[in-house]
Amino acid sequence: MAMDASNVRKQHRFDEDHLHVYLKENVEGFPQGPSKLEVLQYKSGQSNPTFYLKKDGRELVMRKKPPGQLLRGAHQVGREYRIQKALYSAGFPVPKPVAHCKDASVIGTEFYVMEHVRGRIFRDIALPELSPAERKDIYFAMINTLAHLHSLDFKKFGLQGYGKEGGFCRRQVNTWTKQFQGAMKIASLPEVPSATELFEWLPNNIPKNTERTSIVHGDYRLENMIFHPTKPVIIAVLDWELSTLGDPLTDLAYNCAAYYWPENMNSGAGNPIAGGGDTQFSAVPGIPKREDYMKVYCAHTGVPYPIQDWQFYLALAYFRAASICEGVYARSKLGNASSETAEARGAVAKQLSDASLLIAKGSVSPPKGSGISRISLSEDISPALAMEPLSGRGRDLLQKVKDFVKKEIIPAEAVYENHVRTAKDPWTIPPVMEELKAKAKAAGLWNLFLPSESGLTQLEYAYMAEQMGRSPLGSEPFNCAAPDTGNMEVLHLYGTPEQKEKWLRPLLEGRIRSCYCMTEPDVASSDATNMQCTFTREGDEYVINGKKWWSSGAGDPRLGVAIVMGRTGNKESSTHKQHSMIIIPTDAPGFVKVRPLSVFGSVDAPHGHFEVRFDSVRVPASNIILGEGRGFEIAQGRLGPGRIHHCMRLLGMAERSLELMCQRADERVAFGRKLNKMQVIQHQVAESRIEIDMARLLVLKAAHMHDKYGSKKARKEIAMIKIVVPRMACQVIDRAIQIHGGGGVSDDFPLARYYAGARSLRLADGPDEVHLASVAKQELKDQFQKAML
Repeated sequence: MAMDASNVRKQHRFDEDHLHVYLKENVEGFPQGPSKLEVLQYKSGQSNPTFYLKKDGRELVMRKKPPGQLLRGAHQVGREYRIQKALYSAGFPVPKPVAHCKDASVIGTEFYVMEHVRGRIFRDIALPELSPAERKDIYFAMINTLAHLHSLDFKKFGLQGYGKEGGFCRRQVNTWTKQFQGAMKIASLPEVPSATELFEWLPNNIPKNTERTSIVHGDYRLENMIFHPTKPVIIAVLDWELSTLGDPLTDLAYNCAAYYWPENMNSGAGNPIAGGGDTQFSAVPGIPKREDYMKVYCAHTGVPYPIQDWQFYLALAYFRAASICEGVYARSKLGNASSETAEARGAVAKQLSDASLLIAKGSVSPPKGSGISRISLSEDISPALAMEPLSGRGRDLLQKVKDFVKKEIIPAEAVYENHVRTAKDPWTIPPVMEELKAKAKAAGLWNLFLPSESGLTQLEYAYMAEQMGRSPLGSEPFNCAAPDTGNMEVLHLYGTPEQKEKWLRPLLEGRIRSCYCMTEPDVASSDATNMQCTFTREGDEYVINGKKWWSSGAGDPRLGVAIVMGRTGNKESSTHKQHSMIIIPTDAPGFVKVRPLSVFGSVDAPHGHFEVRFDSVRVPASNIILGEGRGFEIAQGRLGPGRIHHCMRLLGMAERSLELMCQRADERVAFGRKLNKMQVIQHQVAESRIEIDMARLLVLKAAHMHDKYGSKKARKEIAMIKIVVPRMACQVIDRAIQIHGGGGVSDDFPLARYYAGARSLRLADGPDEVHLASVAKQELKDQFQKAML
């Protein structure tokens, strides 16, 4: 932004009149009037000098090569222009490039010009000016954007040849070693002992596994991005000088390096990794834990966690930063550095090199790339048992949710049911629902399920989901109802910016509803590899053909979009790489609602569970989510949180059923005694209490495991709760029905509806038998690994 700029420094002055003429002749829409061009130089920018340009309200930014003797291979501004042009066309957040001038006679060096982007730039990685929730959102936006970059198909955007494919780590070691040595030589700088050791250690420890190749930024850190003025959204990633094609884990390591700054080393001013502040970065409230931060990236890109050879990648990240700082220091000695503080980078270079060597020697303990991590039961479950398992904000929100369910939602149940029962068209939304949604949104009780929106952990939201589950209407007023929650999670984690803007935003705002189409009527869907629905690529479109059923929410008149899983790969692909997910607008020609399916005699209007058919439905190829063959990967990411939410809502149902059971037992007299005085009834109440509390602890443990380790590490616990909780809920609700007698199976009480929902959830997301097999396989593996230790 212009506030970071001042007058052009003496060593970087150029002919501004020549630049003005060039802009008028080569930049579309540039003001042609007689007013003067304003030129300021940004304080930041250690390599290529960067300038703010303004004339008659038009704002631009120029990047140019520095003057004087330059290190070989550095300062290639033409590459910056090329990558930004390609990424801008892909919809990735970069400033719009508008002109590239190779003619050094214009201002003395090659340069390029881009549109100015107005927003927030954060210089301090601890974000002291923000709240904890805002810090968390900023960091997750940063890691999600990096995952988005690494997921782009560089060939699709004409970037073949932008870098070599394969062997990237070895080239990086060679490049930064030569740059470090070249900087010392060209400016006659003293030797750095730790760097000398790294010159030998790094080439001897290059990963032997096959590298992925993607676009890499090369300097991906907080300072190099512009955020929306008020939202935690990245609107521009800056400084693409070091970008190329290469191993994306080098970008990830550089971005995560601040988490590993050695405790016994100071973070000096200008340190690009440690941030230059005195605050212990990892202890700042709201900054995500490094495991949680990295797992978001791994979930988005399909990289296994823990990451193999992480120690090498981390050491290389520090060494590369050291080499860059050494180059800046050398330019200060030569008199052509871009920054006024360049000379101080000599000390920073030594500091970074020392830290790299500590990591290389194992003195700093990053996550291990292999082996078995011992996880204690007490560590996993302690937050669920703690007296205060929620943050202060979490406790406040939970109380508000409790009060809203009790005072607003439960009293509205009869009004809602009466509308559905008496309306000429049951597939219309009772007005009371929209009233409840407006009230909840106004109270700030909206999208609580999504951490990036609410700032809540899965553990914190679990308590709120239980309260919502106390009413059949309980989740929708908070915009936390399935299947929208799962679909929003998919779009949030894996969607492109265009997909998010078109579909995620209206879902988050509650303007449309969605359905999820996976299960099929003609095959055993307990094995999802059976599915037959096909996505066929024809030019720039996919053609979808097939049948789905149990598409929950398809009856809703507000339905706007479906996320559909189907087969894209041929039989030569591996079994779990043959399926993909795609976005289908439900008004697309060929999207047919065949019939509503009844559950225990009810069609569950106006929500519904439909059989749908896709008759040659055509959608743009850009509607594919994450890429072909990534369907099962997305499904696993979607199902983890969703299963936790389902189970906590079931706990809410069970709690209310127990309350109704106790009330009924206190009101009714049989054989001369109140029911609650009979031992058999007391036993049923006690059994229910015990079963609910045991199930809750298991779900809270799963939620905590998901927060700490991600869906993959928590898969055994998530499978366990999918078995235990629906079974428990069915038993508790059945006891409540029994104590209510005939009233229990009528519509006078919510128990019959509760039972239908609980029994159905023993099939939704997979039958018990599938989850039992999953738990058994993982337990046998765990026991074997323990025996080997």
